[in-house]
Amino acid sequence: MKKIIAPLFLTLAAVGVFLSCAEIPSPVDSSSTARDPGVRGGVAGSGAPLPGLTKNEIAFFNASKDDFEEVEVADDGLGPTMNLDSCAGCHIQPAVGGSSPPVNLQVAFASKDGATNRIPSFITLKGPMREARFVKNSDGTPDGGVHALFTIAGRKDAPGCKLAQPDFEKELAHRNVIFRIPTPLFGAGLIEQIPDQAILANQANDIPKKKALKIGGRANIVLAGHAISGQANNNGNDGTVARFGWKAQNKSLLLFSGEAYNVEMGITNELFQTERDETPACQFSPVPNDITPTDKKTPIETISAIEKFSFFARFLAAPVPSPNTPGGADSIGRGRQLFTDTGCALCHTPTLNTGNATVAALRSQPANLFSDLLVHDMGPGLSDGITQGQAGPTEFRTAPLWGLGQRLFFLHDGRTSDLREAIRAHQSGSFITFNASEANGVIKNFNVLQENQKQDVLNFLRSL
Repeated sequence: MKKIIAPLFLTLAAVGVFLSCAEIPSPVDSSSTARDPGVRGGVAGSGAPLPGLTKNEIAFFNASKDDFEEVEVADDGLGPTMNLDSCAGCHIQPAVGGSSPPVNLQVAFASKDGATNRIPSFITLKGPMREARFVKNSDGTPDGGVHALFTIAGRKDAPGCKLAQPDFEKELAHRNVIFRIPTPLFGAGLIEQIPDQAILANQANDIPKKKALKIGGRANIVLAGHAISGQANNNGNDGTVARFGWKAQNKSLLLFSGEAYNVEMGITNELFQTERDETPACQFSPVPNDITPTDKKTPIETISAIEKFSFFARFLAAPVPSPNTPGGADSIGRGRQLFTDTGCALCHTPTLNTGNATVAALRSQPANLFSDLLVHDMGPGLSDGITQGQAGPTEFRTAPLWGLGQRLFFLHDGRTSDLREAIRAHQSGSFITFNASEANGVIKNFNVLQENQKQDVLNFLRSL
């Protein structure tokens, strides 16, 4: 199988259509002198394996990375509906395991190998990789599930398959479509090993400051009986803290991998064994498409693809920040202090620590993720209308900021490439109308900074 080659730069993304014009943050004041420095150049500060892995763990990492990069075909189980044909196609910027690349591979994929797909209007060549979710079903009940962009109909490796795409333009007209972009996987193993008690203890820190700024936040603890239509098969049984995904809806990297393999590429596996579309003429591989191959001779050969994806993400090192780019070390240092002083760090917690992990390289390590892993009410401006686990329509996980300096698109739907716009989007609603974003007080503090101070904050963020 061939490998995907990563492109290196980007431009602006399309704006999420679920928001009304009144809810979209206004453009950054053109008179402001503080500017987003843009994507930090130079060598990628991510993509390497964790320091301290054993020889065997490095071997698992390398083999798993190869599988992560593979391009799937119909004989592998690709489809019948999917968003792309490779994990690395979505997770590639600035290195394998990252986020949305500058050139959207979904555009070329729509007609790959003779496929007859239309390209939805919200997928553009220089916009972010996206998945689409419908807010409601046709009968008005909640949906929230992923509706795959493409089918294998017309492909040379899928003879006889006839399958229609969803009518995205109709749903767009009804304001029923919201988007997600890929989340980076760097440092994911550290995040997975942060104990629940560390997350909950951090939630209880700095309560007076949080109350003064009206910051709440809560863990997305998914209890049995809370499943909804289209929801991932997440942490519904044991009641522990979920932490992966835009709404912290998934508990573990294995679950995250199994769901993505099925939903994003249509490949069934040992966690998700039935096809999302069971049209008989469009099945070209036994179900489940990917299993643990019990006839192999070595441990690496024996594990399934979703286990390999989990190993790859688990063994990926955290991003390495720059000490002096952009703006110099002094500006970055001042920006870090202002990040704390304005209240940003109350949600974007700089460091949480892992626990007593089985893998020594993950044991008792600082995870400098800049997130509390809680979900917060972000107000009507970022609302997407759907619920995942206990995270409601306006609630989102505090996005980890490590690696931000080399990230191309921001917010859950990739609506902007400008950090100033992303910061402004955190502010919406009002305490008077009881729909205020929890970030409103913090953004107010940021807005009253001097322009040179705002620039320091922006430089700090792009240094991460």
